[in-house]
Amino acid sequence: MPEEIIRTLSVDGVRYGYRVLPHSRPGGVPATEPTLILGGALQGMFGWPQMDDHLGPAADVVTADLPGMGSADPLPPGPSADLLRRAVLGIADDLGAPRLNVFGFSYGTAIAFGFAQRHPERVARLALGGVPVHIDAAQVACWERARRQLAAGDREGFAATAADALMCLDPERAVYRRELARRYVRRSFLHALTHSPHAADSLYRALADRPDFTGGLTGVPALVFAGEHDTVTSPLRQREFAATIEGSRFLTIEESDHWVVLERAEEVASLVTGFFTGREPAAATACATGAVVLPRQAAAPAGRT
Repeated sequence: MPEEIIRTLSVDGVRYGYRVLPHSRPGGVPATEPTLILGGALQGMFGWPQMDDHLGPAADVVTADLPGMGSADPLPPGPSADLLRRAVLGIADDLGAPRLNVFGFSYGTAIAFGFAQRHPERVARLALGGVPVHIDAAQVACWERARRQLAAGDREGFAATAADALMCLDPERAVYRRELARRYVRRSFLHALTHSPHAADSLYRALADRPDFTGGLTGVPALVFAGEHDTVTSPLRQREFAATIEGSRFLTIEESDHWVVLERAEEVASLVTGFFTGREPAAATACATGAVVLPRQAAAPAGRT
């Protein structure tokens, strides 16, 4: 596998970085544009091995520690959306890429969508998963409880509450590898709080800076997908959002919730890779709501998330 490259940039004096895994396609010509992956509030540049595996043979895979994430500097006071979009533009310019494929998940969808709205000429294709279009009062109350636990120094309690807030725990709804994903998310929160001095601030900002998903989008091929049991924002609301993007396609993925990228890692990686390289999902079927459902594939090897 090619050696990865890590670059450091800054925007408004705020230091951040990105990582490039060069493609391994024979002949030296990638199958598609470089693909930038933007994840949740605590998902940094090293958290996407399944995308490396699937996209790496076809295209350059780009991951980032944007301001406020991972090893980057904390976000300055005030609204952060514009600064984060300009950080993404800085990555595109530093790569020398006229256009990028952009994949945003959860918190990262707001950054990806906003960037595509303001710079559609720089986006070849846009994929968005787990879009937090609407956060209801119960979610807000749960996160406020988690915030109070963290402020009181109860990191374990915070990690448990925050993880549960992002998952469907209804035993009547089948979620593949639910407990594995639950444990992984808890450990990830604890690890970030232990090793990143501004992890808590990043989480607060992710909650306080309500993302703007209004205004629609034209001129960019787009795919939006959701876990069928996403309790952060329902698939129906995510489908309504997808309808504001001209010509977009919406899919739900069976037996998964908001953490579909963990519970259905292989399916998501294959879906996004196929979209960016022009392949259709092999097993997608239409459902009564007019959406498209992507069923669960065979079980992944043990230990992979």
